[in-house]
Amino acid sequence: MIKQMHLNGFTQCCINHHSEGMWKHPLDGTQRGYRDIHYWMELAKLLERGCFDSLFLADVHGTYSVYRDSRDTAVRHAVQFPSNDPTVIIPAMAAVTRHLGFACTYSTTYFAPYQTAKLFSTLDHLTRGRVGWNVVTSYLADANANFSIEEDLDHDARYDRADEYMDVVYKLWEHSWDEDAVRRDAMGDVFTDPAKVHDIGHRGTWFQVPGPHMCEPSPQRTPMIFQAGQSGRGTRFAARHAEAIFSVHPNLESCAKGAAALRKAALEAGRRAEDVRICQGVTVVVAPTDEEARMKFETCRRHASPEGALALFSGWAGVDVSQVSAEKPLDQFESNAIQGLLGYFKAADPGRAWTMRDIGEYMSVGSIMPKIIGSPQTVADALETWMEEGDVDGFNLVPITQPSGFRDFVELVVPELQRRGRLRSAYEGNTLREHYFGAGQTRLPANHPAHRCVIPSRRR
Repeated sequence: MIKQMHLNGFTQCCINHHSEGMWKHPLDGTQRGYRDIHYWMELAKLLERGCFDSLFLADVHGTYSVYRDSRDTAVRHAVQFPSNDPTVIIPAMAAVTRHLGFACTYSTTYFAPYQTAKLFSTLDHLTRGRVGWNVVTSYLADANANFSIEEDLDHDARYDRADEYMDVVYKLWEHSWDEDAVRRDAMGDVFTDPAKVHDIGHRGTWFQVPGPHMCEPSPQRTPMIFQAGQSGRGTRFAARHAEAIFSVHPNLESCAKGAAALRKAALEAGRRAEDVRICQGVTVVVAPTDEEARMKFETCRRHASPEGALALFSGWAGVDVSQVSAEKPLDQFESNAIQGLLGYFKAADPGRAWTMRDIGEYMSVGSIMPKIIGSPQTVADALETWMEEGDVDGFNLVPITQPSGFRDFVELVVPELQRRGRLRSAYEGNTLREHYFGAGQTRLPANHPAHRCVIPSRRR
């Protein structure tokens, strides 16, 4: 049987998301569209027509202010700024679709687990089980300041805290309400049986949450869990919690190694390798012919803002790359930080003497995602190769211009994938988890750690 492909449209409630400067491109609609509810409703309908699993919404709090020790470059080039809250647009998109899922980034650093549990239960109710949570920890300095967070945790400590955070939300979602707690007994004047609503009584290192959960069980109870950690600690966190992983690898070899490591970690966490779906980030430029696609890509490059991309890169890396000569090959620098950053790009193109100027130009069009450029047949061939040789289950699609890039993919690539039997032609289930794991798989499987959380047996 041919392995089926999962597809997520990846974007953010901001301008040109991962392609700095593209707001100047005549085919890009994000400049005004990102703040227009009708834009998002039309995008949702488009992706559902293409049988996508979900619209995957990134989010960020704070500005990229490491470059030149200032946020000015990021603000000037609209580097994920301005940016709106993605959670509030999901119900409107759900209202005009029946099947498309909605995965949303929400930070364990800034929001209390009690609030997160209530928000995603609400969204799961309103979407009838079509919501997922992309679990992230956050690090931007000015965001921490704006949330009045004075303690600056290191990378691994953020994940330690997030592990306990997940235990709290699992207790709220899976254990606070019995399945039959809601009686709706008009004759007996009982809406909810109080004996079947429980405190969670969580007392840990980071959180003290008595409970109970505010919301009755939603269709999925726990939203589908997404994660994107690729560090050693991040991989362990993802292997324990995630049902789908957003990975970004520069080539097939590193992708296959990363997938093997993740699936091994899932087994070590008491789960099955197939319990985790891996979705590789890709930027696709498609046109009826290879030549037209290359021309389209070159047109996008003329609108790019490489300095804006370097501001984003500096924020990710925590290194002010404006201090590095734009023309000097980076492999001539002895800095450990610079060499670590260079590793990704050397893997993408080993024969190139990468400079900081090269990195800015590369990232300004589709960020660090591998670029797939060509006809529908060329694009489909490349995606199939990533699936077979990279051992991925699908893709997070990051078009350069939006929504036109999504429309091109739906109109040109989706029919080719369906012809090859790689992509569904109709949805079999209704919930987001069913899209990934099959009809009837609405709830977390029994081997997920959410079911191993324990709450006190006493009532409220």
